[in-house]
Amino acid sequence: MAAPQHKHYYSNVQALRGGKPEQGDLALTDYHLVFRFPPESAAALDPKAKKHTKQVWFAFHIISHCALRPTPPSSGIPSSLRLRFRDFTFVSFNFTDDKQARDAFEFIRAKTCRLGSVDKLLAFNYSPPSNSLESKINGWDLYDARAEFRRQGISEKSADLGWRITNINKDYAFSPTYPAVLAVPSKISDNTLKYAANFRSRARIPTLSYIHPVNNCTITRSSQPFVGLRMKRSIQDEKLVGACFSASTDFLDGNSPSPANASIQADHSPSSSHVDLSADSPDAPTDMSLSDTERMEDELIAAPNVMYDEKTGKRLIYGAQQHNLIVDARPAINSYAMQAIGMGSENMDYYKYAKKVFLNIDNIHVMRDSLDKVISAIKDADISPFPPNRDLLMKSKWLKHIAGILDGSAIIARQVGIQHSHALIHCSDGWDRTSQLCALSQLMLDPYYRTLEGFIVLVEKDWLSFGHMFQLRSGHMSHESWFTVDSDALAGSAVRPGENDGRGDVVENVMASAKRFWSKNVTNDKEAGSDQEEGAAVDEVKQATAPNAAEEQTTRLRDVSPVFHQFLDATYQLLRQHPNRFEFNERFLRRLLYHVYSCQYGTFLYNNERQRHEANLRERTRSVWGYFLSRRPEFTNDRYEPTIDDHTKGRERLIFPKLGEVRWWHQVFNRTDDEMNGELNASAATAERVAAYQASTGFSESSGIPSESASMVSTSPSPQPPALTSSQSVLTGVETAHAALTPEARVSPPSLNKSASTGGMPVALGALQDKISGLAIAKGVFGGHANSSSAGRQDADDVETVASAAAVEQELKSMS
Repeated sequence: MAAPQHKHYYSNVQALRGGKPEQGDLALTDYHLVFRFPPESAAALDPKAKKHTKQVWFAFHIISHCALRPTPPSSGIPSSLRLRFRDFTFVSFNFTDDKQARDAFEFIRAKTCRLGSVDKLLAFNYSPPSNSLESKINGWDLYDARAEFRRQGISEKSADLGWRITNINKDYAFSPTYPAVLAVPSKISDNTLKYAANFRSRARIPTLSYIHPVNNCTITRSSQPFVGLRMKRSIQDEKLVGACFSASTDFLDGNSPSPANASIQADHSPSSSHVDLSADSPDAPTDMSLSDTERMEDELIAAPNVMYDEKTGKRLIYGAQQHNLIVDARPAINSYAMQAIGMGSENMDYYKYAKKVFLNIDNIHVMRDSLDKVISAIKDADISPFPPNRDLLMKSKWLKHIAGILDGSAIIARQVGIQHSHALIHCSDGWDRTSQLCALSQLMLDPYYRTLEGFIVLVEKDWLSFGHMFQLRSGHMSHESWFTVDSDALAGSAVRPGENDGRGDVVENVMASAKRFWSKNVTNDKEAGSDQEEGAAVDEVKQATAPNAAEEQTTRLRDVSPVFHQFLDATYQLLRQHPNRFEFNERFLRRLLYHVYSCQYGTFLYNNERQRHEANLRERTRSVWGYFLSRRPEFTNDRYEPTIDDHTKGRERLIFPKLGEVRWWHQVFNRTDDEMNGELNASAATAERVAAYQASTGFSESSGIPSESASMVSTSPSPQPPALTSSQSVLTGVETAHAALTPEARVSPPSLNKSASTGGMPVALGALQDKISGLAIAKGVFGGHANSSSAGRQDADDVETVASAAAVEQELKSMS
């Protein structure tokens, strides 16, 4: 890239970071803010200072907030710009001239949120130096979908594993948000796929993401089905899911199994195991000790799928060989509420060869609100050297969300890798929580994805190709509301740590308080902020149309959410807990997060594979993978041990998270470990000392420790790290086919719920579904037929927040 031309240049500007001032010169180019220090005037007077001149570059596109604080000349206080970046860098620039501050503010705003189209971003103007190693590496060639499926054993020249590559989406007409190359069951025709597509949101049918090389068990993914209040079904979808789960030919050829041949079908369920990795097997990994919560999850999922013939009352058993799962990542109540607008979750009466589990992973709005609280805890990092606000960090529940995502992914990994079962994963549209769970579970299952190239393939496959909306979730086109000007009436005084920055914060606080007041009684445990965009979502549901091309070029605040950030954070947790199992290091994850927002490369632009193909990004932009591969030594983990041996502890094929050891990714927040994790580490150390003392004295956990002995161990009031709920599972319910006759008593582990369609679900959920069904709603709550295909064209995460509308909300209140 040619040397940037300075559009604006300001001398003797003071920069503040961490409360430490630095005098220098500020230059603004078309794409960067460049701070050079010491200033040129000082370097001219001192030749030695010139040799030590440094430059710091800030890409405009990673700005997440810019506040202009103008001050009158008579105040004697310089006007300032306070900048917050997506990589959690906080910097203030103080100008001696108020006009310069305003000029810089307007220029930065024009170069971020007022570009108008994606092709004006930095990626379309960037090229590495012609003699650099990066210029010789074409990162676009690294991922090839067909090659990745061949690596997994699926190709015309390989043995038939029951899967084939279909070209049904080669022109993206079948499902515009899906990749062109799809792997589907061999016994399912493209014609059946076309019918099945009508039953899934945005035609995102169940399709293969991963097949395990040891036992041939699979991870498939999809979007939610169009079940609706009338509990619709699709024979083609049932056949497709059955084929994904290696169901018998009777399930594939007939509409549904008959009781007479049910036991035969169970016997015909193919054996998927080449090597037994169950807990009792000598081939099992040596580090498979489970926590009480994980053991309860496995027991609940493994409980017999008890059903009875409606005519004879005779007990039937399906899936005796496996515990195949349909994983709905959403809280169960959200899933049931979605039925009010024609969507929802599978009716397990028609998927008798599997069980359905609900994971309590919140939607994009809750996650956005959680990160906002984290930012509030560290927002004074430009003007203050003090540690973050630990109370706000706890209230953010960020670690709880990360632990929940890891727990859900571990459930899937255990089912596939240890229980020899198949898993179909979906949330609403199948591109946010679904991508998190698919990618993390594969990271736990397959050592290949823990190499540098393998991780790149994983991101390309399960995030980029399968349609995670990077542009909308990342806010690449920025937003006007991210640029604020403090009122002159509030200016003229210095900014101090902990104070509001200006009138903008005052208004935001008032609005937030009003929102909390009106929403606090809906449910006791509802996340604050989960319905922030209720009005906008209602409007979108009424329109019942997908955003047009012009709208997709803009940033909508309700679409922005740190979904991919959470995936990288969860990956960091695995890397931290298994430091010798990953070829890449922590810095690789941190720089990857930076480049998601930098817009320097074309990799993460647009929202799906089709849009990137139509924009011709391969020819017009560089791939970020060339940047990483050309600097491999910087991103390689020195402790990496590539040898895989399931008989040697620390070298097993499978890895799992230790939920009690989830910690803040302090590097990404530009903080020290002690600042972010001091209390967590101290509490964990206390728990270890207590456990060691109990072991040495022969005390059991329930017997307690004498007060004088306890004081010798520690005086910490909380041995359990705060903000972590390792005793509670992300698994909130297991649903099987309806127990029609003489149902047996169901006993579930504490804090876990087991349900059978509507009959055995938790009382509140069953009542909710019964009451929704009793409303006799023939149309969607917000207009439009509930069962129409147009219902699937809304942003389901937005809809999920308000799907139940006032009527359902009232039902919830009456049950509380």
